[in-house]
Amino acid sequence: MNALLDSFIDYISLERGLSKHTEKAYKNDVSQLLIYLSSKNINTLKKLSRTIIIDHLLSLKDQGRSTRTIARHIVSIKVFFRYLQQEGLVDNDPTETMESPKLWKILPDTLSISEVSTLINFNNDTKFNKLRNKAILQLLYATGIRISELANLKLSSIHKEENYIRVIGKGMKERIIPISKEALDSIERYIISERSKIIINKHQDYLFLSRSGQSLSRQRLWQIIKEYTKKIGLTKNVSPHTLRHSFATHLLENGAPLRVIQEMLGHADISTTQVYTHIDQDRLKNIHKKFHPRG
Repeated sequence: MNALLDSFIDYISLERGLSKHTEKAYKNDVSQLLIYLSSKNINTLKKLSRTIIIDHLLSLKDQGRSTRTIARHIVSIKVFFRYLQQEGLVDNDPTETMESPKLWKILPDTLSISEVSTLINFNNDTKFNKLRNKAILQLLYATGIRISELANLKLSSIHKEENYIRVIGKGMKERIIPISKEALDSIERYIISERSKIIINKHQDYLFLSRSGQSLSRQRLWQIIKEYTKKIGLTKNVSPHTLRHSFATHLLENGAPLRVIQEMLGHADISTTQVYTHIDQDRLKNIHKKFHPRG
């Protein structure tokens, strides 16, 4: 894929005569896409799906990239795939229907409440870390925290008696998030039955550990979620984002105020949280169309 990137840079440099600044931006943006694909073990662009590209853009958004930066990434990726299709190097252009100004707001599939329940309650797992993995899934859905925030959770972040967790989010901003007794009980079972047996350094404060007693990376946490969704036969493209978005969507569907959801998600701007209202509006429209006699 790096060879394709090199040929693309030659094309925009020699044939299109773009400025060095634009050339550098295109190269940087496309390089980041290829790095993301590599992290997901995708080694061909032949039949790349639109969903994968959206997941990449969402990961940029979760890293705190601005709307303007993500819009530029979209343009770079669209030009890249247009070039590949012109050269017959890909079967189709997955970016063809993408609209740059709106795309950054697109969310991946959310899970239904029953799908979340199936995922969390999956019990046909004989792995040593099955209690840890269940606690991870429950915590992600119960609080809507980012995968990076989960990776950095400490034992001291959990306040069982008061039913909340303390999270350090973007910009080192601290926020308090309520958590269910069920999720807290799951965490406690993991700590007592598994974590206590693998702890090597008594000063290790990270909550979720590998079998060797090290903190889990974001990549490993992502893999755990993928492994479990595959085991229960979910065909949706589920990522850590999906559980975060499901958390927010289900809260909104059940009447939670948008400002409260904003605070729990750690969004600096209410406009970022308002994207969930579009999901809810779509759901209401579908219900109206299905059940109203003249829908």
